[in-house]
Amino acid sequence: MLGLYNTARAVLFKTVQCSVLLLALSISAQANTIVRISTTFGDFSLELFDTVAPVTVQNFLNYVNRGDYNGSYFHRLDKGFVLQGGGYRFVPYSGPVVIPADPPIVNEFSESNVRGTVAMAKFGADPDSATSQWFVNLTDNSENLNKQNGGFTVFGRVLGDGMLVLDTINELAVYNLGTQQNQLPLYNFESTSSLSPANFVTMNAEVMQSYSSNLHVFESASGLLLLTVDGGETLGTYSLNLSLIADQPSIKFRLNADSLVLLGNKPDERATFSDTDNKLRIPSIELNMNGNMSVISNVVFALSDASTWTFTLESYDQ
Repeated sequence: MLGLYNTARAVLFKTVQCSVLLLALSISAQANTIVRISTTFGDFSLELFDTVAPVTVQNFLNYVNRGDYNGSYFHRLDKGFVLQGGGYRFVPYSGPVVIPADPPIVNEFSESNVRGTVAMAKFGADPDSATSQWFVNLTDNSENLNKQNGGFTVFGRVLGDGMLVLDTINELAVYNLGTQQNQLPLYNFESTSSLSPANFVTMNAEVMQSYSSNLHVFESASGLLLLTVDGGETLGTYSLNLSLIADQPSIKFRLNADSLVLLGNKPDERATFSDTDNKLRIPSIELNMNGNMSVISNVVFALSDASTWTFTLESYDQ
């Protein structure tokens, strides 16, 4: 009997230890900065390694917070190796425009370049040359990237099932358009004479209060409402976000034009906008009210000011 008691006590102690450890890991993960990347083929979120690579993380966030990555595109796809962005925007009739770079940062290599991690790009033979460009490891590149040029600094990882989005992009055709665009992923592309922003895998990046895989999210801390909206054949389907307009008698949101990402697919549970009645209908929204989570459904907004794309909340179900 005493032996059974001691065994049970040991099992209980180990269970409590595991629970405490899991809780600690959960708290630690939540303490890291989350950035949501909206792309032509869906959203994925990054957990940044704030304490592991603080200089690199702050450098990345400087570009994110200025909106430098909004409207940029992934300019390099080395299939089954890396997907790289953060370098260019495409301007019609002009072509690729370089994103202005901050001064290079010190290399902070420590974490391994395994599949799903995010690292900084840099010039060869110069470990401390990273600026705005970054990449996602599409496979385990540790044997290669950990051992060259001082090691490539991993500063985050893709969360949840976000790699499904990256794997979809990995299936796109790659084109050589010269110079820095010699491994360019494009879709619905016919010829260079018809090249348009709709052919690129574009992105938008926003800092989030917490990780969510939901398609539609509102966070009170930033006042951002993130949506995926199908506007029909005329308008197309977009990933986008709207900002809450403060100090209003009713709940109003205004579209952030630089957040628009034209989608190459139409995910289930997407919102819809009808230009016949000017109503935005959202199946459900996850609400993060400073950490208090809830969901509302059958949300309806009316386009109350077409000139500024301002929407007023009409109704919802709790």
